[in-house]
Amino acid sequence: MTETLLTNGTVVTQNEDRDVLSDGAVLVRDDTIAAVGREVEADPDHVIDAEGGMIIPGLIDAHVHVSDILLRGAFDPDRDLYDWLYNIKRPSSIAMTPEEHAVAARLYCTEAIRAGVTTFVEADTEVLWEDWSAIEAKLDVYDEAGVRNVYGAGFADVSPDDAFAKLLGDIQARDPSVDHAHVDRLTIDTETALSETERLIEARHGSADGRQSIWPSPIVLETTSAEGFRGASRLAEEYDVMTTAHMSEAEAQEQEVSLSSIEYLRNVGYLGERTLLGHCVQIDAGDVRRLAATDTKVAHNFFANMRLATGFAPVVRMLENGVTVGLGTDNANLNDTVNPLGDVRAASAAHKGFHRDPGVLDTQTALDMLTIDGARAIGRADDLGSLEVGKQADIAVLDTNKPHLTPAPDPVHALVTGVQGTEIETVLCAGEILMDDRSVQTLGDTSELLTESEETAADLVERVGIPKEN
Repeated sequence: MTETLLTNGTVVTQNEDRDVLSDGAVLVRDDTIAAVGREVEADPDHVIDAEGGMIIPGLIDAHVHVSDILLRGAFDPDRDLYDWLYNIKRPSSIAMTPEEHAVAARLYCTEAIRAGVTTFVEADTEVLWEDWSAIEAKLDVYDEAGVRNVYGAGFADVSPDDAFAKLLGDIQARDPSVDHAHVDRLTIDTETALSETERLIEARHGSADGRQSIWPSPIVLETTSAEGFRGASRLAEEYDVMTTAHMSEAEAQEQEVSLSSIEYLRNVGYLGERTLLGHCVQIDAGDVRRLAATDTKVAHNFFANMRLATGFAPVVRMLENGVTVGLGTDNANLNDTVNPLGDVRAASAAHKGFHRDPGVLDTQTALDMLTIDGARAIGRADDLGSLEVGKQADIAVLDTNKPHLTPAPDPVHALVTGVQGTEIETVLCAGEILMDDRSVQTLGDTSELLTESEETAADLVERVGIPKEN
């Protein structure tokens, strides 16, 4: 048994009463929180002195894409969703070798840990199921990093129809230099999609001392059959996991249909307490009520939606109706950072402006999205998302002795409106120290990683033929 005491900090518990303890402490015993309070008696093996800063729950990033972090800054930003997806992201991700995926994963995890992230949900949309080497390369890095992660195993079991295939051809004509993958490159039959996902769950779910999870992940409505959605829900139930999909991100995805996407998912049996939907931008009041009635969760990907100009998801209405909403940083080449505190700062201010109401999305609700509501969004509120006895010891320590955080009489307000993300000094996941004094302990030399990432990204962009401007 190993005990670690985090002391001399303001403890933002995020418990049911949202207690904030000045000059508090958290005792960790192996991978579990053993005590939280202003006075904690212990004879620990290790002491982490917060030096008057904050001790907070590790952040939960509810929707991310990892591999395309290597595309950051590599393309003309004047692109909408389909232009970016089919001319930049997809051809590059499909072209990546397992070794390149591993480099991307190391860079991603390093940045995420330095931002205080202890759990992320990867909604992988470019899975080549005939060869698991790229999947395994990333999962091995996540295990090495020590971060808690969910791998959403993406599949497409429906080919694009003629109209959509023509649209893609018209979009891809903008960039003839790009090595575009065939429109059917990711499509597999339903039985194979579900059986391969099941095999991956059995092989890797629960590995890394329980820090690795696998979820079935139908990519989008347009490339998933009703049987695919039902099968994903069945696997989630059978293996006691969740399932995630991208939904209603762009206006084009909601046109020329008699049912909204949310209505369709309800009708085929995909909505429910085990479902996490990314985006949900193009939905109406009735859709929000359907999400609430079925206890379907949502990942709000604010910054990426702003970058692609897809619009404001009706998050305020969701919250008013009792929908559980987490926050996702989404693609690191759209955001362009892996920084949930930065994103929630922008989101909380922007929704006030959009609604012309300074009372919407208050700072406590915003912080909840990254902690306890983020845990609810991924079905882990029982053991993640707050600093409480018996929960997993996923913890971040912030240095708040900064001019931009002085004065800070309200710690929650400071976390949402003032913290930049770079103040995080120490990160623990399941009691293991992943970062100490801003140095990630688990992934080797960071300067060497940055050099390797630069070289790998440059080679990838040149090989795929991505133009800087056009």
